[in-house]
Amino acid sequence: MEFPIFRHAIYLNSCSLGALSLRSRAKVNEFLDLWETRGAAAWYDVWWAALAELRERYGRAIGAAAGTIALHPNISTALAAVAESLDYTRRPRVVVTSLDFPTLAYQWLAKAGRGVEVVVVESPDGIGVPLEAVERAVDDRTALVATSHVFFTSGAIQDVHALAQIAHRRGAPLLVDGYQAVGQLPVSVEALDVDFYCSGGLKWLLGGPGVAFLYARAELLPSLAPGATGWFAHREQFRFDPRELVLHDDARRLEGGTPALLPVYAQLGGLDLLEEIGAEEIRRRTMALAEDLIEVARAAGLEPKVASEPAERTAIAMLPSGDPHRDVRRLAEAGIITDARPGHVRISPYFYNVEDDHRAAIERLISDR
Repeated sequence: MEFPIFRHAIYLNSCSLGALSLRSRAKVNEFLDLWETRGAAAWYDVWWAALAELRERYGRAIGAAAGTIALHPNISTALAAVAESLDYTRRPRVVVTSLDFPTLAYQWLAKAGRGVEVVVVESPDGIGVPLEAVERAVDDRTALVATSHVFFTSGAIQDVHALAQIAHRRGAPLLVDGYQAVGQLPVSVEALDVDFYCSGGLKWLLGGPGVAFLYARAELLPSLAPGATGWFAHREQFRFDPRELVLHDDARRLEGGTPALLPVYAQLGGLDLLEEIGAEEIRRRTMALAEDLIEVARAAGLEPKVASEPAERTAIAMLPSGDPHRDVRRLAEAGIITDARPGHVRISPYFYNVEDDHRAAIERLISDR
């Protein structure tokens, strides 16, 4: 079995953490063996090559060149690289939405003392945000539009290309948080016309915590010089010269300090599996599971909070609950792993699930109602 967790549990929480695969465990063991046998000597050939490989394969996952990909430990540091590269003098406004994971807003709320204004576009239904509402919020004072490809709160897919047009008409770049998208959806940053795109291994890319990436449009790179940086951003980092900072010409100029290699190896293992299956097939299989989940939940008298059209949905289903933490504990007692969000139990199947998994979860949820 490629995912050992299913030997003892039903795992329906991929939008919090992807299940550990044997591929990732084997790659982690490979890293540990290198550390044990070669120590720091592995840096200069094997580990350096692993970082380059990951940049290339992350780029492949979103239709981008390796030179436009910077590696990060998490989305927060990726956002910081962008946030510390922008000039807010004439454009102090950053537009986000109420459904985005709050890391997006926090990055710029922390800059309020520097005159940065965060505008939060509200959702009328807790599922999506109308494009016209975003358009009303974006003006000639907007430094950046930062929002999600897929909302973690509802699983709804945003029309990213339309958002890019809205931002660009006002001369603002668009940054997209793709943490709930890449791995679930086929992604092409060129087709979406985004300026920045970030995601990582934690969830649908099966790499676990500690590894993420930032894409930056090639044309923007020469103008990006973050005020917070690290030695991996230096074009000649092994000169060890404290008198001059010369940034890489490519997206590595947006990186920071020494990457954590164990997560890098875990992610390479996860990508081995995802590439073998293919993004289109993963989307097809996962959405078949999601649609069955929604149908079964509705038949059981539940009202999933999801987008109205199947094409706008992903494998994230929010099931209303008066006490979600209690319900998640009850499911866990039955060996079913889900998650709680305000007012909802969140269920998120992936290609490694079967229909009986979410059917068992729904049966357990309604058993005492």
